[in-house]
Amino acid sequence: MPSLLHALQTTIGRKILTGITGIFLTLFLVVHLAGNFSLFSSNPEAFNAYTEFLHSLGALLYLVEIILVVVFLLHAYIGVSIWLRKRKARPENYSVYKTSGEPSRQTVASKTMALTGVVILVFTIVHLFTFKWGPGIAEGYVTYIDGQEVRDLKRLVNDIFQNEFYVIGYTAVMILIGFHLKHGIWSAMQSLGAMSPKMSPVIYTIGGLIALALAVGFLFVPIWIYITGGV
Repeated sequence: MPSLLHALQTTIGRKILTGITGIFLTLFLVVHLAGNFSLFSSNPEAFNAYTEFLHSLGALLYLVEIILVVVFLLHAYIGVSIWLRKRKARPENYSVYKTSGEPSRQTVASKTMALTGVVILVFTIVHLFTFKWGPGIAEGYVTYIDGQEVRDLKRLVNDIFQNEFYVIGYTAVMILIGFHLKHGIWSAMQSLGAMSPKMSPVIYTIGGLIALALAVGFLFVPIWIYITGGV
């Protein structure tokens, strides 16, 4: 704990922690998206079986969720604190903004990291209340796997994504996540000292492709369900 507090008090420490937590959350998104795509499995109960497996982990799942919450909040706190420090150091508002390019990669994505981060934080809370803590067996979302009664999360997902307002909001946030990741992945690698100046444009391009793939992947699920009526 003392070392963490010390890291939070130094510029380099904050950047390193932002990079580590950012990479961790990006990997979580990859795993989460893979789980979401089980909705399209030829086995109609694959998604519910996947979510029930996670639920069956019990204490281990709670531990992972606690770690995720801590990492997410730490990442958000550091990101906003860095932005506030920059605002305090350079409070001028510029009427015209131009991309700086190399080597700072100052773009619209980088300039809006704090804003997109806050939007993602709010969305995550809404998302959890909608799905994780949303209607369950008691509300009639029930299915059976190997004769065992389990929550029918797949039907809930189908029901939620028939709501055009939720789909529009979800789409907008996924686009913002794409922008956030586009700069965030490159910035994380730079903060961790994992690339040379020659590798910077390569990492920036790879980060952009990863961000695009994740954004499109997460967008595909609600749009497909809304258009087709369900999976």
